[in-house]
Amino acid sequence: MLSTEYSAEISPDPLLRKIVLVAGALLGVAGSLLIVSLPLSTVLRVLGVILWSLITLRELAELRRGWARCIGLKFIANGEVKILDLDYEWHPAQLVTGSILLRSTGWLRLKTAAGHVFAEPVRAEHQQLRDWRRLQVIWRHVGA
Repeated sequence: MLSTEYSAEISPDPLLRKIVLVAGALLGVAGSLLIVSLPLSTVLRVLGVILWSLITLRELAELRRGWARCIGLKFIANGEVKILDLDYEWHPAQLVTGSILLRSTGWLRLKTAAGHVFAEPVRAEHQQLRDWRRLQVIWRHVGA
């Protein structure tokens, strides 16, 4: 088998996506409560909560935008990454800093050709065993 043919197709995990969104929203609320409890003037606390809320909403919107365009990922042995969109077309992407792959879970940060950066939580239980093993081999050899 040629190394360019050696690849792993990974599908997104809807449950992990929901958990990340709920956790992000809860942490946004917790951050706002912490800002309100700071010994600062009311104006600074209100500005802090507004700023924190906008940042949180922007981050969650970026995740959802990336997820809406991604129904599959392909990792090729030469280090290429591709994203499968809703039209079932593969588009080039790039793995970026902050990605991690453990034995049974992973957090893959991707950058699309359009420059959008998002993270995709993955887990082995949701994948074909062959593809998960191939992803781990590719991950080790590419040096991610």
